[in-house]
Amino acid sequence: MQKLNNIDDIKKLISDEKIVLLYFSTNDCGICTTLLPKIEKMLLDYPEISSAHVSIDELPAVSSEFSIFTVPTVLAFIEGKEVIREARFISMDILEDKIQKYYNLIFS
Repeated sequence: MQKLNNIDDIKKLISDEKIVLLYFSTNDCGICTTLLPKIEKMLLDYPEISSAHVSIDELPAVSSEFSIFTVPTVLAFIEGKEVIREARFISMDILEDKIQKYYNLIFS
């Protein structure tokens, strides 16, 4: 998962790729650091998904740009449109079910 520190780079990724998953976190969030490797492992099963990690500590403006009110937050975009938003208490099973459904629709 690449790390992005610029809003323009985030917007370019969203517009250039078919499916994008963004993971937003802060440095002092224990859940964020625990969840990130689980999401990275899950994404190995979905090679067509582009993904990026965004630290709100390093890029505070991203909070208002993407309406991030709590962390961790996972946003998924298909062809530039937000289709999944999970935040705070994220169930990996529910998240993967949602991702798998969209992935199968697009790539099957």
